[in-house]
Amino acid sequence: MEKLRREVFEKLEQYGQEQVFRFWDELNNDERLSLCRQAGRMDIDRLTGIIDVLLEREKNQEGSHQWKVPFSPASYISLPLDETSRCRWEDAYNLGEQILNEGCVAVLTAAGGQGTRLGFEGPKGAFAVTPVKGKSLFQIFAEKIRFAEKRYGNPIHWFIMTSDRNHNEIIGFFGKNNSFNLSNVHFIKQGSLAAVTTEGKIMLEDKWHIAMHPDGHGGAFRAFVASGANAMLEAQNIDIISYSQIDNPLTPIIDPYFIGFHKKNQSQISSRMILKTYPEEKVGVFCLIYGRPAVVEYSDLPTDQAIERDRSGTLRFKTGNAGIHLFDRNFFTLLGTEMNGYILPLHMAKKKIPTIDAHGKPIDPEMPNGIKFETFIFDALQFAEHSIIVEGDRKAIFSPIKNAVGLDSPKTCLQDQVRLFSKWLVAAGSDMPIDAKGLPPFNIEVSPLFADNERDFLMKWIHLEKRPTISSGSYIE
Repeated sequence: MEKLRREVFEKLEQYGQEQVFRFWDELNNDERLSLCRQAGRMDIDRLTGIIDVLLEREKNQEGSHQWKVPFSPASYISLPLDETSRCRWEDAYNLGEQILNEGCVAVLTAAGGQGTRLGFEGPKGAFAVTPVKGKSLFQIFAEKIRFAEKRYGNPIHWFIMTSDRNHNEIIGFFGKNNSFNLSNVHFIKQGSLAAVTTEGKIMLEDKWHIAMHPDGHGGAFRAFVASGANAMLEAQNIDIISYSQIDNPLTPIIDPYFIGFHKKNQSQISSRMILKTYPEEKVGVFCLIYGRPAVVEYSDLPTDQAIERDRSGTLRFKTGNAGIHLFDRNFFTLLGTEMNGYILPLHMAKKKIPTIDAHGKPIDPEMPNGIKFETFIFDALQFAEHSIIVEGDRKAIFSPIKNAVGLDSPKTCLQDQVRLFSKWLVAAGSDMPIDAKGLPPFNIEVSPLFADNERDFLMKWIHLEKRPTISSGSYIE
C-alpha cells in the first residue's frame, strides 16, 4: 500500500491537490487503502487540465452567457398537418413497424439519479407516479417494453444506467419485483468525477472519501462500451438504441414513427423535440451552430433570444429538448471509445456539496460551495454527419418529474397522465365528464400493457367484447 500511496500522493502533489491526503495520519489501514484506490482511479492529468480550462473560462465570462458563437433555430420534422405530411408520417410508421418486427431495437434508460429533490429516499426510478395503482417509474417503463415484446414478437434488451450511489439499490428493487417479468434487463454503471471547490481543489466527502458524483447522462457512451453492451447488440444485429431518462413516464420508449424517420434518414442520432410553452421554461433548445444541430441549455440562452418571437407571435427558439433520442449502434460505440477522439465536452455547475472542514467535521452547505462536472448525451450531435429532429405531441410524450412541488412535479405529472388517458377515452366515444382543462373529476389509469399511445388504445378498445364503465379509480389493463 505504501507504494500505491506514494505514487498517488506524488501525482496529486504535482498538481497542487495534496489536500486529499491531509487526514492520512488519522486513518486506519482500510480507510487509507480506500482513499488510495479512489484517488488512483481518477485521471488526474485530464481532470486538472479540465479544471484549469473551465475555471479560466468562468473567470473570463463571469456574468455573461457561455455561448459566444452565433446560433439560429434548428429545423425539424413537424407533426402532420395536411395529407402530404400525414402520408409521410404513415410511411415512417410502417418502416418503424418493420424494424421492430425484425428485432433491431434495444432500450437504454438513464436512471442514475436519486429522488432526493422529491423528498424520496431511494433511486428516482423507484418513485411511485401513476394515478390509481401508484406504479413506479421503473414499472411503467417495464410495462411499455413488455407491451412491445408481445406486439412485435421479439425480446427487447433493456439497459439501465445506474450510478455508484444507487446501483445496488436498483438491482435490489428489480430483484424484489422479479424484474417486472422481463428477461432481458441489464444494469450498467456510469462513471464518476470528483467535485472541486471554486478554487479548483478536489473536495473530500469525509476523511477518506473524495466527493464524487455521476459523470452525467453523457457517461452512457463509455459505460455502454465498458460493460460490453455494444458487443452484445452487434452479435445480435441490433443496430438502434432508444435512449431516454427515467423521470418522464410519458416517454414513448418504442415509437414506430420515430424509429421509421430515424432509419429512413440514415440518422446517427435522432432527437425528439417538444414546443416550449413559455420563454423561461427550463429545457434546452435545439439550435444550429456552424451549420450543425446542437442543444443550447436554457441557462445559456440569452434573454433577448429566449423571448424573441416571429411575425405570427410564436417563439423563435421554441424547439425544446425532450431528452428522447435514437442512436445508431456504431455511432454510439464510437462515442464510447476514447481512441476515436470523440470526447464529449465537460460542463460545470455550482452545487451544494456535502464536505468536511479543516478539522474533519461534516459540512452540509446551505449555498453552493463547489463545482460538479458532467457530460451531456446531446453533445453527441456535434459529431454526427447525419442527424434529425422530430417533433412530438407535448401532451402525449412529455411530463417529467423534477421538482417536489410546482411545475414538473408529481402533482402535474399525475394530472398529465389522467388528462392523456381521458383524451384517449373521449376519442373512443366515452361520455365521461371532462372540465375545460381536459380533466375528469376523478383519477383513472391505463396500463401500458393495454396501450401506451392513442393509436394502439383505439385499436384495442374497438375490439373489446365488454367495455368497462369509466368511473373513479378505473384501471384498464
